[in-house]
Amino acid sequence: MLFRTICPRWILQLFIGGIIFGAALGKSLDFPGFVEILRTYQAFPPSFLNLIASIVIISEFILGTWISSGYRLGMSAFFGAAMNTVYAGWMTISLLRRLQLSNCGCFGVFFPQPLTWHSPIEDLILVTLCGLLGKLANTETETSH
Repeated sequence: MLFRTICPRWILQLFIGGIIFGAALGKSLDFPGFVEILRTYQAFPPSFLNLIASIVIISEFILGTWISSGYRLGMSAFFGAAMNTVYAGWMTISLLRRLQLSNCGCFGVFFPQPLTWHSPIEDLILVTLCGLLGKLANTETETSH
């Protein structure tokens, strides 16, 4: 029984953690480029863009590392779900504002993807996967006690 929860949990950890860590890496490799992507959303005063970009990148590095390593996995999965819910909401609002963005900024400038309705759906899929990961982490914790 334990193998049936550990194997899928481990696969989800690596998948979700890798995506989040990869997103942070892509954004950090061209910090000014990521700041420019944030500017295209036309939502924050320019004087705050460097700070917002730094917070996003650092948070993603930490969260990607936590999830991949299994550190406080239930809590990490919850924060992953929360972060991706915010991203999905943010992109949905931007689409409703009819912004035409050639790069949603998910992976910085190195893997540019236009902002389309697929973008928030992808984040909602990650929300679901994070929820499943949290459930598997909690199930494993309960069976080990």
